[in-house]
Amino acid sequence: MLSEFELIARHFARSPQAEAHGVVLGVGDDCALLAPSAGCQLAVSVDTSVAEVHFPADAPPVAIGHRALAVALSDLAAMGATPRWCLLALTLPEVDDAWLGEFAAGFHALCAETGVSLVGGDVTRGGLAVSVTVHGEVPGGAALPRNAARPGELLAVTGSLGGAHAGLKAWQAGERNLAQPLLASYLLPRPRLNAGLALRGLASAAIDLSDGLLPDLGHLCEASGVGAELDAAALPLADGLVAALGEEGARQAALAGGDDYELLVSLPPAALDEARTRLAAEGLALTVIGRCSATPGVRGAAASAGWQHFPRGEA
Repeated sequence: MLSEFELIARHFARSPQAEAHGVVLGVGDDCALLAPSAGCQLAVSVDTSVAEVHFPADAPPVAIGHRALAVALSDLAAMGATPRWCLLALTLPEVDDAWLGEFAAGFHALCAETGVSLVGGDVTRGGLAVSVTVHGEVPGGAALPRNAARPGELLAVTGSLGGAHAGLKAWQAGERNLAQPLLASYLLPRPRLNAGLALRGLASAAIDLSDGLLPDLGHLCEASGVGAELDAAALPLADGLVAALGEEGARQAALAGGDDYELLVSLPPAALDEARTRLAAEGLALTVIGRCSATPGVRGAAASAGWQHFPRGEA
């Protein structure tokens, strides 16, 4: 059986792009040494994915590796940050070299695609869980925080909504083909990193849609001290969503299904055309779904509360 250090050396101690990405010292020491770019602020976020909470334990390990990194990178996208480095903390019930090889392949492939260097982490024994800490950079004053939305600004989302929730339902019904678009939306999400960069200087505030549109819109409104008027009829539904869930089920999935990892942004009306032009260059739509208001609360839609780890009132 591989030791912890042999496991790390075999599957995770490689990052071909490290030297070109400001890594002075990477995997294998007590700390990584990194060199941020001059004039930039660091954007740092951590996400933990737990088996049977965030992903099926029997999902393909290549998808688990991809997904764990993707959901963490989505936070950098929402801040308008350029991804640079990541740390991986992996908890395993046992050492399965074949499983680890596929997990690492999915993780490293997304690292290479997004220009991220894996610079350290940890491996422990326990229930299957993956924690990923991501580091990105954003020029001073260019970030897209949640607390900067203003009354009168438009609310818009990238891409489409509800597909991941339908993908989870498909998995639970026995679908195992990762090429199936709805299932891919759930197990192989695409962090909207280029969209976050394109919206810098145009959007005022942003948040990624991990818990569902309504709860995440609520987070943005609360942070910014604004309300929202939502046009539920304008929601961009994922292809095949109505066929999979019916009209009412599709609407509820778009509002509160979670795991879409699209960006919800607030931006001045005068910036909309330029924002759409920039995102079109990335092959991505930007759909206006409402407007920020001075009156607290979200109006114009009703749905369940979306995903919460610790619902209010739970003992």
